Amino acid sequence: MFGKKKFRPDWTEHAPQSGSIRSIVKYGNPRAFKHPSDGWVAMMMDEFGMTREDFSRKQDEGAERAVLNRPAALDKRHIEHLKGIVGPENVRTDDYSRIRYAYGKTTEELMELRQGIVRQTADVVVHPRDKQDVGRIVAYCNEHAIPVYVFAAGSSVNFGVRPAQGGVSLVMSTHMNRLLQINETNQTARVQPGMFGPAYEEALNNAPESFGSSRRYTCGHFPQSFEYSTVGGWVVTLGSGQASTYYGDACDIVLSQEYVTPAGTFRTREFPASATGPKVHDIMKGSEGAFGILVEMTMKIFRSMPENRKYFSFMFPSWEAAVDASREIMQGEFGRPAVYRISDPEETDRGLKLYGIPSPVDAFLVRRGYRPMERCLCLGTVEGDGDYTRHVWKKIRKVCRGHGALYLTGYASRKWEKTRYTEPYMREDLQDFGIQIDTLEASVTWDNLHAVHQGVRAYIKARPKTMCMTHASHFYPQGTNLYFIFIMRTSDVEEFRSFQRGVIEAIVKSGGSLSHHHGIGRMMAPYLEEYLGKEQMEVLRSLKHHFDPRNIMNPGGQLGLDLSEDEQKPVGS
Repeated sequence: MFGKKKFRPDWTEHAPQSGSIRSIVKYGNPRAFKHPSDGWVAMMMDEFGMTREDFSRKQDEGAERAVLNRPAALDKRHIEHLKGIVGPENVRTDDYSRIRYAYGKTTEELMELRQGIVRQTADVVVHPRDKQDVGRIVAYCNEHAIPVYVFAAGSSVNFGVRPAQGGVSLVMSTHMNRLLQINETNQTARVQPGMFGPAYEEALNNAPESFGSSRRYTCGHFPQSFEYSTVGGWVVTLGSGQASTYYGDACDIVLSQEYVTPAGTFRTREFPASATGPKVHDIMKGSEGAFGILVEMTMKIFRSMPENRKYFSFMFPSWEAAVDASREIMQGEFGRPAVYRISDPEETDRGLKLYGIPSPVDAFLVRRGYRPMERCLCLGTVEGDGDYTRHVWKKIRKVCRGHGALYLTGYASRKWEKTRYTEPYMREDLQDFGIQIDTLEASVTWDNLHAVHQGVRAYIKARPKTMCMTHASHFYPQGTNLYFIFIMRTSDVEEFRSFQRGVIEAIVKSGGSLSHHHGIGRMMAPYLEEYLGKEQMEVLRSLKHHFDPRNIMNPGGQLGLDLSEDEQKPVGS
């Protein structure tokens, strides 16, 4: 039946039907696909005890039309008023729009949608044309106590865009998506929040042609969701890009913000530093739409010099050696790499299968003492001025060799770079056959890294037939992050939900942060009060009351600011 060739499942290779559930759950370009390698299929068949027959029956594909069968609860007079503000063509109440703009890319959400379960949606979807529209909408909704939610790209992985109490969803990326100005003297860019990463980077790269600049620039921020996330989304969720070790996280790159809130509109100043008391600018970073709506930002930009980029990759004999070398590099005071990643033993070996490492190469590594499930792969790049990149690269090579690492040239890093944005595309393929892949991440200090790594892995691996791959990819002199990827076979939403919550609790109990760069949303919100403590949460609630006294901005659990005591979850509950 299957012939003598290597088995390959019947992966979906066609764009979803317009208006279907599949068109909502699919990641990225509807006509783009990246399938698991043959090696990964064989690995999953072995790990999960799956047969070819299991990989021949797709389930919950979401081919059916997106139907809500739930009338809008918002009074028609409010909807007509919104049409008067933005124009009828920018207001939608159809089922598809209400579902599409209520969902991010959380695995639990996608599982439910595929099974026909539709949670809360907005009553009306509005596409504001400019910040004046946003101001008028917020003022009107505040007057009439109508909830307001924000949707930019929909790449949230923590229920961050869910309209928990109906009302209005504002889609910021339809119209508010332009680079407004480049200030070459200050090396800054003024940009609207709905601009997608590739458009922003292209505009900066082409600054001489578009803005008359003397140089080309880069944004320096490249999360895995880069192609399908927005500049504003990076800021309000405290995002981190894959080159953050050199350029900084979103909170480091944003210089000024302009917000519309029920209490009024304000813009923070663009000074690089000031001693003017606690900074509202810092307070608004990571506010996730709970205080107001980000309508414009001034961002730091950087000189683009891709011709100087140096690629490197190393194989370490152990996780401990990889961590120790990384700490020395980050604390060495000789400069930092841009991209820098270390994979733990399980991720290293599964990654080699994903990329199809030839058997002779594997045998060579083993002969040199780099054994499976012990060895750890390191990938990276150095960017900047030519003299700087050469200097940093030499220092990194010396440190890595001093910790027993084998230099693998820049091939692996170049190969990773080519596919770094397409890995999420595999999720649709896997979910078609009841396999779930998800991620959770945490910030760690150097002295608690191993405790968190071991504690979380112990929880995940305690579930039979569950993979757990971990890497660190955002580095600081004081620590790094741990990014846990777990793969399990289940179509039971409740089982998945319970297991995922257990991973969150294992991270915090072992000493990691609640989140490093995915934000809080509604997923982490129940744990936030215990994590921050009552005093800090009361400060945030006081700010919420000032900016949004009627609680219309993203109500229903965002950042845990309006959860009851019964809805809060202590770690270990």
